[in-house]
Amino acid sequence: MSLATLHRAPAPAGPVPDAPDTAPDAQALASDAAPSVPETDAPASAPAGRRSDRALTAIAIVGGTILAAIGFTGSYNTLRDLAFDRGFGDFSYVFPVGIDAGIVVLYALDLYLIRRHTPWPIVRTVAHLLTVATVVFNAAAAEGGVTGDPLGTAMHGVIPLLFIVAVEAARRAFVKASDTRDSQGVPLARWLLSPGRTAALWRRMKLWGTGSYQETVQIEQERTVYEAMLQRQYGKAWRKKAPADALLPLTMARYGLTVDEALALPRQAKEAEQLRAEENERLELEAAARAEQRAAERRMASIRTNSDIRAAEIAAQADENAAVAQAQATVTEAQAAAEAQARIAQKAAQAIESADAAEADRRAAEAEKAAAEARARAAEVTRAAAEVEAAAAEAADRKAAADRRRALLEKQAADDEQYAAELKRHAAEARAAAAEAEARAVEAEDLLKLTPRERAVRKVARTVLAHHAGQTDQLPIASIADAFGVSESTASEYRKEAAALIAGGYRNH
Repeated sequence: MSLATLHRAPAPAGPVPDAPDTAPDAQALASDAAPSVPETDAPASAPAGRRSDRALTAIAIVGGTILAAIGFTGSYNTLRDLAFDRGFGDFSYVFPVGIDAGIVVLYALDLYLIRRHTPWPIVRTVAHLLTVATVVFNAAAAEGGVTGDPLGTAMHGVIPLLFIVAVEAARRAFVKASDTRDSQGVPLARWLLSPGRTAALWRRMKLWGTGSYQETVQIEQERTVYEAMLQRQYGKAWRKKAPADALLPLTMARYGLTVDEALALPRQAKEAEQLRAEENERLELEAAARAEQRAAERRMASIRTNSDIRAAEIAAQADENAAVAQAQATVTEAQAAAEAQARIAQKAAQAIESADAAEADRRAAEAEKAAAEARARAAEVTRAAAEVEAAAAEAADRKAAADRRRALLEKQAADDEQYAAELKRHAAEARAAAAEAEARAVEAEDLLKLTPRERAVRKVARTVLAHHAGQTDQLPIASIADAFGVSESTASEYRKEAAALIAGGYRNH
């Protein structure tokens, strides 16, 4: 019997280091660094802060709109004149709108696609190209060209920058307010400072489908910290010393799994295996119940067939009894006729007694003989009728016994179905009780902060108490080794420690 099916959250085969939790220290540092404010000043400072926020918001909105309007107006006039000089004709009035308004529309479309979780990097790239284009076009509109008058070029280039900066600031404010994540937000500075590692990071973003630079960086940081903790615990040869379950986060890193997700894989596999075992057990119980039901139906069908045969036999016997009764009536009539003939013969003998006495005596003797034979036949018919009546009574008794057997089998089938239902209910209750006891034991172990070895020893003790009546020598060492993925010597030590734990009074409560 494998111990893997006796619990839902098995501990890893070896100790697994936890990622350092720096949130409390950061909060403590933040709280120490923050200046202490008297409680009496909080109510007074809160309205002042809200008023200052509203004032800054109003200034930013109004000022940003004014700057954008100034930049758009200046850029429009410059690009329109430049378009006329370049031979655009009447299209010169629309050309600046297509450039500057296109920047706003593309930024808005980029935000919309990000919020719909369908980002398209080329949209923002085209918006940046249009930004560069409007700056270059405005700078080229200076007298003397870009190189002929550097000051004029700078003056023409500043005007569209006002519009571009206002639009970009509005975009960032919208991203912050709506908590929209930029799916392709790898900073340009990172590409410049570390192009190789940034390319690898961008490749992982595409392969993992995370779509978020911050999320990808967080996953990479967790994996790096976890690798450092493994090296700290197991030394330089940590890749050979660490157990397989502890190396899962590094093995599954190519698939984009976080450290917690990779460490949860063994537990999820155990849970899936337990669910499959429970489903198979349920299907087996249902199949056994269906087989018992079919057997009971076959028995009932056989009883019905036998009852029908006996009913046909009884009907045939009844017909035979009717024929015998009819024959008996015929014999009775023959006997009455013989007696009448005897009386007639006697009278005839008396009447012609003088003329032919010898002939009369002979005829009387013959009549008497015929009457005796008729009486004998009547007695035989009566005896046959009695035998038929006895056979009919016996058939009626057999039919009543068959009915009683059928009722008994039907009751037995109903009892079998009820017993099967009770077995299912008791099995479900036993599984629920075992799961609840296991959950309480795991919670107690979590509260005691036991090591993985102590948890394994306690699980062996619970298995011995639940399935072997406290006899540790009845639990095979091979089952312990297979369940925890350890050697047989370690499994033997687990069993000895479990025996000592049980002897010390440990119970699965």
